[in-house]
Amino acid sequence: MTYTVAALVGVAAALVVDLLVLRTRLVTRRVWWVSYAITLGFQLLVNGILTGRRIVVYAPAAILGWRIAYAPVEDLLFGFALVLLTVSVWVWLGRRGVDRNPRAGA
Repeated sequence: MTYTVAALVGVAAALVVDLLVLRTRLVTRRVWWVSYAITLGFQLLVNGILTGRRIVVYAPAAILGWRIAYAPVEDLLFGFALVLLTVSVWVWLGRRGVDRNPRAGA
């Protein structure tokens, strides 16, 4: 499986979780897209540093070859999936009152 396929599967899975499994429907809200735009800016900055300095290197056969700020475009897809899945679970847990009154220690 190439990184491109894995990134596309990740986006599809995160959308299914958001829209159908947890029904948080974040991607249907403007606030999600504004928040994600902020996250995307930092993702591009960090990915640009890591790939521009060759700290992270991708096999050319595993990616499309399109790059944004030195990073393969697949990184944006994978980042989107990871952030969406994380925030969807966070919102879902919050709606259920998980750790409404957290306590530290014994």
